[in-house]
Amino acid sequence: MKNKPFYLLAFLLLIVVSCKKQYEATEDYAAEATDMAVTATDAIPEEYISDPNTESYTGLEENPFESPQKSPLSTFSIDVDNASYTNIRRFINEGQQVPKDAVRVEEMVNFFKYNYPQPAGQHPFSINTELSDAPWNKNSQLLRIGLQGKNIPMTNLPASNLVFLIDVSGSMSEQNKLPLLKESMKILVKELRPQDKVSIVVYAGSAGVVLEPTSGDNKDDILDAFDNLSAGGSTAGGEGIELAYKLAQQNFIKEGNNRVIIATDGDFNVGASTDADMEKLIEEKRKSGVFLTVLGYGMGNYKDSKMEILADKGNGNYAYIDNIQEANRFLGKEFKGSMFAIAKDVKIQIEFNPKHVQAYRLIGYENRKLKAEDFKNDAIDAGELGSGHTVTALYEIIPTGVESSYVPSDLKYTKVKKDESNYSDELATIKFRYKKPDGAISIEMVNTIENKKVTLDKSSSDFKFTTAVAWFGLKLRDSKFISNTSGSDIKSLAKSGISNDEDGYKAEFVRLVSAVN
Repeated sequence: MKNKPFYLLAFLLLIVVSCKKQYEATEDYAAEATDMAVTATDAIPEEYISDPNTESYTGLEENPFESPQKSPLSTFSIDVDNASYTNIRRFINEGQQVPKDAVRVEEMVNFFKYNYPQPAGQHPFSINTELSDAPWNKNSQLLRIGLQGKNIPMTNLPASNLVFLIDVSGSMSEQNKLPLLKESMKILVKELRPQDKVSIVVYAGSAGVVLEPTSGDNKDDILDAFDNLSAGGSTAGGEGIELAYKLAQQNFIKEGNNRVIIATDGDFNVGASTDADMEKLIEEKRKSGVFLTVLGYGMGNYKDSKMEILADKGNGNYAYIDNIQEANRFLGKEFKGSMFAIAKDVKIQIEFNPKHVQAYRLIGYENRKLKAEDFKNDAIDAGELGSGHTVTALYEIIPTGVESSYVPSDLKYTKVKKDESNYSDELATIKFRYKKPDGAISIEMVNTIENKKVTLDKSSSDFKFTTAVAWFGLKLRDSKFISNTSGSDIKSLAKSGISNDEDGYKAEFVRLVSAVN
């Protein structure tokens, strides 16, 4: 055992060398893994990574009170969009604060359906008015104007030429975007008839056709085309819109329902992509006679401002799909109203009688207001009304003789004339203009509104619920024109107005009000 120390030393030296090699190998592997990670991160374009702070909304300035002596006419376009409500619902359900500019009161009100009578005459919609109290301001009144579109059976609706324009860019890879979009499309495809034609255009870094015009009878082929879509690439939205409209025009059905359906998060970043670019492009495409439906998906990088421009300027409507239930409502249950226009360029102009009205204010519709001279100008675009659609607008009125800090002050050099007319029982005269879906000349309707008010507790259930929804919207917007912001009062009024709520949407609204308090 003379050599025992030698063997022990050799053994220790072997362990040290082995450990050093293992350490160097581990270090090399770690460096290689780091390089791979850097390479992988570099491979992901920055615009694909969602940023929760990059959602964009167009800023809105609340409509002020106006004097009928100085501003005798109030003119605006109807708006059947309801994207703002479902987007607000998403924020509340996730426990987040609702961005003020995400709140468009008219879209909240028009999410819900009301029990207005079907039109009985030659016009495609009925006109309904009701006057009661405004619960948020003492001594103020509220005028509700409701339109009910004619409900046309599917068998009597024209054949459709639908071009789906699907965003498959990298930003659409999240579960609540392209995967939800695919499931949504399955709901819509079920509603198609053999005489309907469907095409699919996709866009990412560039645009292309993935499904040539296909009969609605071939549902499996259409669904397979949707199922095969995958996300990746940048977002050339302008190029996609150009191609979709080109395909729609090539397959245009005379006296038919020609429509582009764009589904996206609105995050365009290649080519014509600014809000101004989108407005210019879609206004040009509107002249083709092709209607537009905009479906918004996702969150984080969601561009509501672009989506709203597309719908407002492109003879279109706009919905935000936050879950499969909303897809089922908008694309399934309300398919006719969403996809088939029965009137376009629908405008409203109201003249209040200064004998009874000291000041008035249109609630919402800030981005739909028109100049008085635009009312009879058929070149000016306005909103469309779909089969069975309802549209509601509210005016807050400060009656003559009532003291209010909201009343505009008198002008120094303008004397207010006393009303000496014989229209003592009229609150206002209201006019409507609309065109047929394929028409170029507008048709005018005129109604007078009696100065006949009922108390809020005696008003219709629809009036109560509509008022509660508008009140909640004004609260979320932190409106400077309401004195009572009590959530419990809003909730109580909404509950008293719940009727015809088979799908539970109105009950859900009450829950959302409770969640904010």
